[in-house]
Amino acid sequence: MPSLLQRAIHAIDPETAHVAAIRALAAWGTAGTPMAPPAPALPTRVAGIDFPNPVGLAAGLDKDARAIAGLFALGFGSVEVGTLTPRAQPGNPKPRLFRLVEDRAVINRMGFNNGGLAAGIARARAARRTGVLGINVGANKDATDRVADYVAGVTAAAPVADYITINVSSPNTPGLRDLQQGAALAELLAACMAARGATPLFLKVAPDLDAGMIDGVARAAIDARVDALVMGNTTVSRPPLSARDAGETGGLSGAPLRDLARARLADMRRATGTAVPLIAVGGIDSGAEAYARIRAGASLVQVYTALVYDGPGLPRRIVAELAALLARDGFASVAEAVGA
Repeated sequence: MPSLLQRAIHAIDPETAHVAAIRALAAWGTAGTPMAPPAPALPTRVAGIDFPNPVGLAAGLDKDARAIAGLFALGFGSVEVGTLTPRAQPGNPKPRLFRLVEDRAVINRMGFNNGGLAAGIARARAARRTGVLGINVGANKDATDRVADYVAGVTAAAPVADYITINVSSPNTPGLRDLQQGAALAELLAACMAARGATPLFLKVAPDLDAGMIDGVARAAIDARVDALVMGNTTVSRPPLSARDAGETGGLSGAPLRDLARARLADMRRATGTAVPLIAVGGIDSGAEAYARIRAGASLVQVYTALVYDGPGLPRRIVAELAALLARDGFASVAEAVGA
């Protein structure tokens, strides 16, 4: 991104800029030309799904499935929309999104703000897609039966999505992360697996899990035959930060999350072996970092916050760099490099 344009965008309130970006991507997806050609060296098959390349967009950017075609046109092999909840909800009070420019990071406490499951699914069904579409589902903040909310999301998404992610990792819905452990997780997975039909089901967990919780998630996912684990989401921990808004509450994402995300990926790889494919999220902003996560055991990677700082050319650059690194080290495919 030209530095002047980037500075202009960063002068705008973060949430206003976010909404404007989604609108621009939605318009461009209707009439624009894709920025990135297919990458023939990088197709990979995970959970029975053929991905054009292993670089995906993480959930949270396009919460309401408004810009699917435009996001694919950036060069992503997969786009995950949502989190969608059964009923529309406004999310947490504003301000709730903060750029930490000096740290190349973001803090958010959005709180699953979205227009509801029915509207999001309808847009996803109508969208033109050139890659794999994931739909991320969650529970309403005031839900009396959160498992029922997840089942409703999985049931609605199954006929439309290439895969569904159940998100129990957001720190911005009180009590949601309690679903990541013990009997609560086993009950949730059993109910969602029964509702998903033939559509692959992924589980998204937080990077703040301790060793015992990692082992519990791994065992539950293996026992339930979950198709993949998304490792992870934003963190409530706070490594050293420099920006003015570093003290805001919410989930931290971006470059400062990198070390924690790497460590939790390694922990989950040890806990699962090769029984469940892993998807790495957190602090990925280059082909080299994507390659490192793949070598550490991830079958796919997802990005989000780095787009704020590197602009819309980022996925195309990561894919090109990743292809070069695989060729340099003699890997004929992404799958050969996983865990190597």
